[in-house]
Amino acid sequence: MPLKPELLEILICPQCKGELEYDEGEESLLCLNCRLKYKIKNNIPIMLIEEAEKI
Repeated sequence: MPLKPELLEILICPQCKGELEYDEGEESLLCLNCRLKYKIKNNIPIMLIEEAEKI
């Protein structure tokens, strides 16, 4: 189930405060500035910098 557009509009990268790109296929949010990927589990974005993966 994809994230709601209203939620995507307000989410920002916790590290640089930049925009995030939604990758529905990978179920993740990408920050291209920081090159980090934030996973989405059970429709809940995990927005902890320590939990993010480098891309």
